[in-house]
Amino acid sequence: MTTCIAPETELHAFTPYTALAAQLLPHAIDTAAGSGDGAHDAAHLQRVWRSVQALQAVEGGDLEALLAATLLHDCVNVEKNSPLRAQASRLSAQKAAGVLAGLGWPQARIEVAAHAIEAHSHSAAIAPRSIEARILQDADRLDAIGLIGAARCFYVGGRLGRALYEPADPRAGQRPLDDTRYTLDHFQTKLLRLAEGFQTAEGARRAALRQQRLRDFYEAFLQELEQG
Repeated sequence: MTTCIAPETELHAFTPYTALAAQLLPHAIDTAAGSGDGAHDAAHLQRVWRSVQALQAVEGGDLEALLAATLLHDCVNVEKNSPLRAQASRLSAQKAAGVLAGLGWPQARIEVAAHAIEAHSHSAAIAPRSIEARILQDADRLDAIGLIGAARCFYVGGRLGRALYEPADPRAGQRPLDDTRYTLDHFQTKLLRLAEGFQTAEGARRAALRQQRLRDFYEAFLQELEQG
């Protein structure tokens, strides 16, 4: 079952396309797998939309198609530890295309939104071919770094029952990294590397600022562990 409650205050967050947001939000968050995922909830969509707007103002692109892609980019939920995780963005793109077709969107604009959705995912490894796809990928990744990214990382680790860190060697100096067991390892396996792959100049500029905050947090966290 797909549900999403969209009060007026939530719709206002998607100005200037509140009417479109009202149509798409009921399809935006997939709760079929059970309890909601607070790392991929309505607040995440609002944060990504703010970043999309900021990037589009500099880089250009179809803003309305970008809103559709933003709202529907996680509309099929595949858990982080699922073997099907790499398929999540493709599945979301397929579902989004059907939703937009039902609203009477022309095929060309559906393809713009659908490609942006399928290419946004890090695990899918699909190269973005359009400015809209590059913007959505950057906006979604901005939410994975910085202090918000750190909070989301620990949230997901808790949901999946992972330990905060490996007590004997939290820096993984003498062991292989294993972010399926230790949440802190995910900083080295992914989060601290994300800023290298941004697709737009404005996205890269913003990513550099957030990446430094994330690195500072990571080092401060380790210092507290090591100093007692």
